[in-house]
Amino acid sequence: MFQDITIEQLLERRQSDELLLIDVRSPSEFEESTIPGSLNIPIFTDEERKEVGTLYKQVSIQAAKDKGLEIVSRKLPAFIKQFEALGERPKAVFCWRGGMRSKTTATVLSLMGIRAQRLVGGYRAYRRWVVSMLDSFQLTSKCIVIHGYTGTGKTEILRGLANQGFPVLDLEELAGHRGSIFGHIGKKPSNQKNFESMLIQELLKYKDAPYLLMEAESKRIGKVVLPDFLVEGKKRGEHYMIELPWDVRVRNILNDYKPEEHKEMCVEAFQRIKNRIHTPAAQQIENCLKEERYGEAVSLLLEYYYDPRYDHAGLQYNGESRSIQAGSVQEATDKIAALLRMRTDRANPVREQVTK
Repeated sequence: MFQDITIEQLLERRQSDELLLIDVRSPSEFEESTIPGSLNIPIFTDEERKEVGTLYKQVSIQAAKDKGLEIVSRKLPAFIKQFEALGERPKAVFCWRGGMRSKTTATVLSLMGIRAQRLVGGYRAYRRWVVSMLDSFQLTSKCIVIHGYTGTGKTEILRGLANQGFPVLDLEELAGHRGSIFGHIGKKPSNQKNFESMLIQELLKYKDAPYLLMEAESKRIGKVVLPDFLVEGKKRGEHYMIELPWDVRVRNILNDYKPEEHKEMCVEAFQRIKNRIHTPAAQQIENCLKEERYGEAVSLLLEYYYDPRYDHAGLQYNGESRSIQAGSVQEATDKIAALLRMRTDRANPVREQVTK
């Protein structure tokens, strides 16, 4: 017979071994929100779930159970094979609230000799844990905030620093959005639930870090909203202002957004800001986009829209600010990395003497 696992045990196990989580809810439920890192092996399709749910509400619980058994019975061999293909890794299954779907799955797997635990309370228990953790989270790491005009490669800089082992919180990656009117292009935006699930994982990973690197984002990024403690932490942090040459910024934007692959989305996004730009310039930008003169379009957008908006908004932060002038994203990354290493050496003078 299968064993149950609590949310606390689950979180502890995931830190210590390769526990594989399987979400047996329908594809649309999984798409809306799940536990990060989970696989989806649905016991019901969206249509089957709707059919069973309708019987539950309009006929009887027994009628819903009978229909569910009928559906599961005919697809059971293929369902089991998906779990067999996952190998011998320890597994835990969950549904919405740890009810019939995960119980049925764990029971059948046990009968077939496949060990899998069931998450008590299901995804709902995990969601409650996420909300509780974010509500009570104390940000003790100092925020180091990367600023810069559009096109200065702030996200690429953060990724470069992360690859070197520095503690980085990539908010745009978690949000699936770049934070601008064109920010959704080529991305899959996160909803609030998925964003918060990934955010708390990252925050806990770096909870003992002396500082946390992040980009200067507004409170809202695409479809998601940052928690207040993070917004306030950024305001009180240290601020690095990246300055890159104009042509490098234009090239960075073209490489990042790939407008030739997303022409219609670029034109559609521009229509949302067209009225905020001086009419002759707006018409010129629109013509450039339609005629696929993307370099010119980007340059005009920077001149007439993004840079003036950035200058108007200002830093709006209270902490220490430092300018980083560079000729490329890589040079800016290297300069910030050097500053961070100096910071670490000053905090660890014994280590500094040893390395000398």
